[in-house]
Amino acid sequence: MPAVTSGKVLVSGANGYIAVWVVRALLEEGFAVRGAVRSADKAAHLHETFASYGDKFELIVVPDITQEGAFDEAVKGVDAIEHTASPFHFQVDEPDELIRPAIHGTVGILQSALKHGTLVKRVVVTSSSAAVLQVEPEPKTFSELDWNQQAPKEVAELGRAAPAMTKYRASKTLAERAAWDFFEKHKNEIGWDLVVLNPPFVFGPTISHAPTPAALGTSARQFYTMLTEESSPATRHTGSSWVDVRDLGRAHVLALLKAQAGGERIIVSAGPFVWQDWLDAAPHSPHGKYQKGVPGSGKDAVHQIRYDASKSVRVLGMEYRTMAETARDTAADWEARGW
Repeated sequence: MPAVTSGKVLVSGANGYIAVWVVRALLEEGFAVRGAVRSADKAAHLHETFASYGDKFELIVVPDITQEGAFDEAVKGVDAIEHTASPFHFQVDEPDELIRPAIHGTVGILQSALKHGTLVKRVVVTSSSAAVLQVEPEPKTFSELDWNQQAPKEVAELGRAAPAMTKYRASKTLAERAAWDFFEKHKNEIGWDLVVLNPPFVFGPTISHAPTPAALGTSARQFYTMLTEESSPATRHTGSSWVDVRDLGRAHVLALLKAQAGGERIIVSAGPFVWQDWLDAAPHSPHGKYQKGVPGSGKDAVHQIRYDASKSVRVLGMEYRTMAETARDTAADWEARGW
C-alpha cells in the first residue's frame, strides 16, 4: 500500500498516556484527527489541549470497545486508524478482564474498518514487547520474529492464579495474534494494510489528564515511584527496556508516512535499562526529591532481555532520545505540576 501522508486519522483510546502524544504528533504533521474516547467526561482535557487546532481535531464517544460494531461510525471518513486502546494495569483478577477487551477491541476496530472504512489505507495497532519476549534462562536479544508463547500457555493453565504481569502479557500476545489472523483472513477483501508497533516500557512527560501522580498510567506511575521513593538495591538493579513516549508518538506517524512499513511488525525501543540507570540520569534537585541509590552501580548489570530495534531505524527512520533527555524533561514536567 502507498504511504498515508494526509487526511484524517482515527485514534482509539485518545485520552491515554501514549495516545495523546500520538494525537499531538499527527496534528503537528498536518493530519486531521478523530479521537475516540469512552465517555464525554474523558474529552474535556483533550478539547483544551488541542484547542489551537480548531476543527482539525474532533472527538467521538465509543462507550464499550468490546461491543460488536463499536467503531462502525468512528471509522467512516477516515484515511487511517491508530488503535491504541487496550487495558494496561495489574489490578486484575480474572484474565478476561484484560484479554477480552484487548482482543475484542482490536478485532472489532478491524471488523469496522472492513465493513465501513471505505477510505482507510492503513491501520496501525499498538501492541507491546510483552507479545515478543519470553523468560529465558540466559540473556537474549529478541526480534520481531519472536512471539511470547509462555504467557498465554501459563494463563490457560493457571487462570486467575496466574501472575498479573503474565495476564497482561497474554492479553497483548493474543490481541496481536488476532490482528494478524484477521488481516490474513480478509486481505483480499480490504483496501488497507496493517502495521503493528511493539514498544517496551514507555516513559516521558505526560500531556494526558493527570492531576496527581496516582493518576498516571501504569508505566509512567512506576517511573515516578522509582525515582521519588526509596527502593532496595535488588529492585534498583532490575529493569527492562524503554522508549520515550514522544518517540513512540512519532513512530505512529512514521508508520503512516513510510510506504515500506505496510505489513510489518516493528519493535520500537531505545534500549535496555536497570532502574539505577534512571536514578543516575535524574537531574539534581535542590530539594533532594530524586533517589540516587548507589551511583554507577548499574553499569555492570546483566540485561536479561534486550530488543533488536534496528528495523525501526531501517524502516521508519527512528531516532531515539537519550535517558538524560527523558529524565530531564520528565522531571521538569513533574516540577511544573508541583509534584
